[in-house]
Amino acid sequence: MSPLIDLLVKHPLLLLFLVSTIGYLIGEIRIKGTGLGIAAVLFIGLAFGALNPALTLPPELISLGLVLFVYSVGLSSGPGFFASFSRNGLRDNIMVAGVLIVAALIVVAQSYMFGFKSSVAAGLYTGALTNTPALAQVITFVSMTPPALAAASVAAEPVVGYSVAYPIGVLGPIFAIFIMQRVWRINYKQDADQVRDMFPVEQELYNRTVRVTNPAFVGRRLRDMSGRQAWRVLFGRLRHGDTIELASGDSQLQLGDLVSVIGTPEDVDGVVGTLGQPAAEPLELDRSDYDFRRVFVSQPELVGRKLADLDLPHRFGAIVTRVRRGDIELLAFGDLRLELGDRVRFVAPRSQVKLLSEFFGDSYKKLSEINLGSFGLGVTIGLLVGLIPLHLPGGIEFRLGEAGGPLIVALILSALRRSGPIVWTLPYSANLTIRQIGLTVLLAGIGIRSGYTFFSTLTQEGGLSILLAGAVVSLTTPFLVLLIGYRWFKLPFGVLTGIVSAVHTQPAVQATAINQARNDLPNHGYALAFPMATITKILLAQLIAAFLPYVR
Repeated sequence: MSPLIDLLVKHPLLLLFLVSTIGYLIGEIRIKGTGLGIAAVLFIGLAFGALNPALTLPPELISLGLVLFVYSVGLSSGPGFFASFSRNGLRDNIMVAGVLIVAALIVVAQSYMFGFKSSVAAGLYTGALTNTPALAQVITFVSMTPPALAAASVAAEPVVGYSVAYPIGVLGPIFAIFIMQRVWRINYKQDADQVRDMFPVEQELYNRTVRVTNPAFVGRRLRDMSGRQAWRVLFGRLRHGDTIELASGDSQLQLGDLVSVIGTPEDVDGVVGTLGQPAAEPLELDRSDYDFRRVFVSQPELVGRKLADLDLPHRFGAIVTRVRRGDIELLAFGDLRLELGDRVRFVAPRSQVKLLSEFFGDSYKKLSEINLGSFGLGVTIGLLVGLIPLHLPGGIEFRLGEAGGPLIVALILSALRRSGPIVWTLPYSANLTIRQIGLTVLLAGIGIRSGYTFFSTLTQEGGLSILLAGAVVSLTTPFLVLLIGYRWFKLPFGVLTGIVSAVHTQPAVQATAINQARNDLPNHGYALAFPMATITKILLAQLIAAFLPYVR
């Protein structure tokens, strides 16, 4: 053993940070605008792991990375996850289950073609779809089922199929995403606009002042006009004669009035053309009576509350026009719920600006502090839920495990947002930091742990057949999801890449999807499909082990 290898074996934290650093630097390399991103950490981990079987990370450290990643994803995706079921969430989950059944049928056919044992075939299925909880259940199943009892070594057979198929199970969906986004010439920004009512997505907002010249809208309330015309804009200042006031739903327009309109360019231009003509004088720059400011939402009492419920026009004579969440600018409609870390832009009388800033909190320091009490309690509940055994017909038992339990609990808690004094959600920046740390640790750990087994098993008899069989499964599933979801169901490509990563239960694919989309839509797709994908794979893997012949 070389001195460097010996050093890394003795100091796993040094190994972790070395792999993470090299992987991050390589992931930053972009060729024609495309790069591996954080997924490069996995491949560097595989390379290091192949050097020596003693190179590994403590399993508890890998589990910690997994829990931090899935819990933070769940916290950011809960409201969108449950909202999706009021639309087509059930249909999308049926698609996920159907694709996984097709993958299982392919494995069954391959087992007869190549003569795989049932235990190896079940391991191949879990590896090609990179699902460790399903592998664990298969090992338990074959260890307790004849003829597995006749040979203690049979418990290792699923690991053979899993370890060879696993790396290609990571590469397959990443390859599919790269290929199809080029074939279909995906514009992720336009793609995200399809679901901006359901998920917070990046959009360009701007402000135009219109002079009212259309008599058809004179004397009518703004609230009535917006509802009847289905306008997706907000109104800011209103000038009537020499008087400037803030527009409200009860404001009535007169000929010659100036009113500022806020929204996306296409929506604003449509409203301006309907009401009159663009004015040369921009009202938003008039700060004589009203001023505007951006402040942070740091008061826990405001989390989860709708803007309309705050009654700002009556309490402060103010309105909120925009909310910035991370890098996303949102129009401040009344049904928008506030989150910790939001930056609200309000317009208020100059005398009320300081009071309104104190009302929202506007403390960056407070937002930088993670509430470890609520965070730790949520993770604890998630881990306990993951330990609960769930029984299915036929004596099949499974657990949601360290991935499924925390994710499902986080989805529920983030939809609730708060329980009395306990705020479950995290500020956007804190959530993103925890997610990145967890994902990096997880990818490095998976790569290092799998590298040596993968390369050594591949050179053994039958290793190439398992690799080829796994490649077929790992390529078929993502292409099916993308084809059905994009062409038939008309789902946004960003959401579909998240569903693909959930079908493969693969953070590396998720990281690649987010890196390509540059928005949070893959996270919403991942959270939507993960529970169904996990349960289906655990069930089907055990069915493969149970009903295929043990030896061909």
